[in-house]
Amino acid sequence: MTINKDLNYAFTTSRQCMKLLGIWPDPNVPLNVFRRPKIEFMLATCIMSVYVFTPQIINTIRAWGNISRVVELFVTANFSMMSIGKMIITRYHGETLFNLKELRLLISSMMTDWMTSTSNWERNIMLKLAKTGRRLNFGYFIAAIGTITFAFYVRLENVLQTMHQPRRYLPYRFDYIQKSPNYEITTFIQICGGAYAVLGNYSVDSFISILLLHICAQLINLQITLNNLIDKLDNKSISSLTFRKGLTAIIIRHEHLIRDAKMINDCYSSILFVHMLCASLHLCLVTFQIFTMITDNFNISIIKVIFLTIYIFLVLTQLYVYCYAAETLSTESINMAFGVYNCKWYNIPAKDAKDLMFIVYRSVISLKLTAGIFGNFSVELFGIAVKTSMGYLSALLTIRE
Repeated sequence: MTINKDLNYAFTTSRQCMKLLGIWPDPNVPLNVFRRPKIEFMLATCIMSVYVFTPQIINTIRAWGNISRVVELFVTANFSMMSIGKMIITRYHGETLFNLKELRLLISSMMTDWMTSTSNWERNIMLKLAKTGRRLNFGYFIAAIGTITFAFYVRLENVLQTMHQPRRYLPYRFDYIQKSPNYEITTFIQICGGAYAVLGNYSVDSFISILLLHICAQLINLQITLNNLIDKLDNKSISSLTFRKGLTAIIIRHEHLIRDAKMINDCYSSILFVHMLCASLHLCLVTFQIFTMITDNFNISIIKVIFLTIYIFLVLTQLYVYCYAAETLSTESINMAFGVYNCKWYNIPAKDAKDLMFIVYRSVISLKLTAGIFGNFSVELFGIAVKTSMGYLSALLTIRE
């Protein structure tokens, strides 16, 4: 594969979505060009801010006291706010090359890894982790497309019903706009804003997970390279000097991978803390909304129930993508130390075996993706978040009764 095909294969549709939104940190674009304001980015953030987030916040304040209505409006506003936040942070950390917290630097490193991998087993491991990421993100993409499709149906149903009435409703209600053609233009823009919100969340989440899984693949390759180097020294096929040169290269490469993982965490840790809280809240509120629809209404809109169910699946997939990638990263970073322990270090000279402790010391503290300073993403955290959401649901149902 060429480098461009490798990136397309690894990032699947997230790369195209990020380009559509103007936030793809392309290292091939000259710096002076990349730093210019992106029309796509400005258009997407403005549409979501003005035509989705603002109307829903206003409607939430107006509907205060009606729990079901407040829940429905707040979830939409919150989801669009998360998309705006992730897009702004991705754009900001992709702008300059003057510091290490740079997404363009990560993409360049990833391109170099694909380009310099000469062994079949190295590429196979990279492809294996890339396929895992593709499967996760494919499920995420299906949930995103399903959410967009059913959301359009639900929103447009209200629009079409009031299209020829004196008081017409927009997809995201804003009663001040009633006259044509302002009404029709606003309806179209709000539909685009809803699609932007879903694609913004999907593209950034997929982007982060693929970067983390790529680092995992490099850690696995590093473990195998280290074992092969020790086996060669054990078989007397290389000298002690050659072994130390190879070990030095492995240690430097290990430091680079640690730096890359910390760079990702530094860029997104704060927004992922908000994401974690919002995901738990969304699971609780949307489940509550489905429960009230079933218990309070005899004429239930099946389409709306399906839409909310798909939306729950979207939120769960969104959270699981982070937790799985972070768990794999943590496991493989610790496995570097276990890899040293399990190799044939006891068959090589003591002076060479002692040098292996540099890798062990750097692997004692595992690499993590954190939600601010309050927790680390992991499969265990995924279970805790779902359990906590159900606890909040029980409290809401109690208050409602």
